[in-house]
Amino acid sequence: MFFLVVILLLGLIHYWLWARLVRDMALPPGWQQALAVLFGLLAASIPLTFVLSRRLDPEASRPLLLVLYVWLGVMFWLTLMVGVSELVRLGAWILERRQWQADPAFAAERRTFLARALGGAALLVTTGFTFSAARSALRRVQVKRVEVPLKRLPKELDGFRIVQLTDVHVGPTIGERFIREVVSTVNDLSADAVVITGDLVDGSVARLGHAVRPLGELTSRHGTFFVTGNHEYYSGAAEWCEELTRIGIRVLRNEHVTLRGEAGGALDLAGVDDVQGRQVPGHGADLPAALRDRDPKRPVVLLAHQPVQVHEASRLGVDLQLSGHTHGGQLWPWHFFVRLQQPVVAGLAWFRDTAIYVSSGTGYWGPPLRLGAPAEVTEVVLKAA
Repeated sequence: MFFLVVILLLGLIHYWLWARLVRDMALPPGWQQALAVLFGLLAASIPLTFVLSRRLDPEASRPLLLVLYVWLGVMFWLTLMVGVSELVRLGAWILERRQWQADPAFAAERRTFLARALGGAALLVTTGFTFSAARSALRRVQVKRVEVPLKRLPKELDGFRIVQLTDVHVGPTIGERFIREVVSTVNDLSADAVVITGDLVDGSVARLGHAVRPLGELTSRHGTFFVTGNHEYYSGAAEWCEELTRIGIRVLRNEHVTLRGEAGGALDLAGVDDVQGRQVPGHGADLPAALRDRDPKRPVVLLAHQPVQVHEASRLGVDLQLSGHTHGGQLWPWHFFVRLQQPVVAGLAWFRDTAIYVSSGTGYWGPPLRLGAPAEVTEVVLKAA
């Protein structure tokens, strides 16, 4: 039933786009018919994309899926732009009824001109957005350095560096080549620790294990640590935890480890399951368990996929939380909607004495597009305040 509702909604959206961008622009009948067929195929391509991404060989199908996923992003922006243009149409309709009732021929000509102007503007803006977003998403991921002052950090740990990866989303359009580029970037930083804060994969170990395997080559003084995100629970979280452990990554499941500096001093690194994990027996976030039996005098850095977990972290005295999940909004203006669900969309923020850094993500989900939210490998530098 849900699938049928989605198909119906997609059909209505594509009909609306065709009506505004083709029919109302008074294109020749032949063009209207041809573009009607094209819009119908594009509507069908969206559910088809999600089906194929789970069934086809990831490497062989990647070029096709890249194109199909791009249309998903283009459709989002076209829908937004055409939606905004409806307000202009409404204003013009009100004005027309008040001032130009005596000259219907002029009104009809004006409506065609307005439709072409609005449709052309929507297409132009969407094209600009798409090229800019594709360039941002598909370029080599940049390193973003963030300094975080912590009151309880020992002076011996001043400058302790944690490299954060998150929301890589290995799957239909992100594969082994991208992972190897990320590993090379991270290893060049010679960090004290590397952390992966969830949503690493979109698919099973059987389909994507080979693409993820290079993460076992990540190097840092204390190793690599991982916590689950919501997408792991759509992809076989237990199997992925086993696979990551097998390639040398420490999975933190509601537990903590103690990391010691070369010059002395120590901090605790805690990790919790994603909040979505509660739907799976034996999984689910349990921060009190993660902090149990630790020395309360030591500062603690928490790995938690979703920023929303910062409220409990603040109550329990966590010094710093590292999160992802939001992608920084990924496609402007989506970040306005993300803000309704999460307390922080991207960047560094404070909740009482608890700092939280939310990465915009290392990969992307769905469309290979990023607008206003560049991907990042985050180098978090802890400073003794």
